[in-house]
Amino acid sequence: MEIIGRKDLVSFPAFGLFSVPVKIDSGAYTSSMHCSKIELIGEGENAELHVIFLDEKYQGFTGKEFVFNKFKEKRVKSSNGQSQLRYFITGTIRIFDKDYETLFSLTQRTGLRNPILLGRKLLNKRFLIDSSKINCSFEFEKQKVQSK
Repeated sequence: MEIIGRKDLVSFPAFGLFSVPVKIDSGAYTSSMHCSKIELIGEGENAELHVIFLDEKYQGFTGKEFVFNKFKEKRVKSSNGQSQLRYFITGTIRIFDKDYETLFSLTQRTGLRNPILLGRKLLNKRFLIDSSKINCSFEFEKQKVQSK
């Protein structure tokens, strides 16, 4: 089991996002990802979810639009107590040079310091959290590259 800190820099290779800042949020069940665009086009089985991950403010932003045919809609209560409809997609995150597939809720986290929160569904039985540390995965991967 790896030790992860309160913040880190991780990658989402399938989305072309590298060294993206994340915050570890053991209070959240699912992980959450900031998107500058979340647009549902069409209805029913033909519906497509058009997404642009992050925005210009964040490291790793590409501006590339992704289209998802497989997604879920679910009502979620946010940290401020308000209920909102969110879309969920499955994505692969790379932490400590390992890939993990997990569910992400898509939201607009404009103005917040961290564009991505990693929740318990991903963290449980995989990582121990040491809140005094940061960038554990990023440093691990950096050392691995330097030792080659």
